[in-house]
Amino acid sequence: MNLSKNSRKMKHIIIDIENEEIFKEQLKKFGRVEGVITEDTITGELTYKAYNRKPIKRRESKLLRQLDFGWLKESKELIIRREAFPKRLGTSRILSVMDEGNRQAKDGVIDRELDLIEFC
Repeated sequence: MNLSKNSRKMKHIIIDIENEEIFKEQLKKFGRVEGVITEDTITGELTYKAYNRKPIKRRESKLLRQLDFGWLKESKELIIRREAFPKRLGTSRILSVMDEGNRQAKDGVIDRELDLIEFC
């Protein structure tokens, strides 16, 4: 490969970094930094501005009722019911425990509605 003298020269570019703390933090954490490089039309200086992205914070679900083998929770858009049963109980016992858990979950939803109603 034959390289000419002009192709071997390196250009030095000076970039002013805004939000230097964010830049360093993201570089250490992720190994790269997302942002924008702009050129000042008057001075010709390059300026790098890192995006100040914040993680999305999810609202935690509120526990409505603790069931025998699980829980009933309320999130922003959903009523969530979770149950898990040990296999050692056997099929007939698991089915009866499921019915009992369903009754407890229904009672929890009814209690939630009663708490929302304001009595005069």
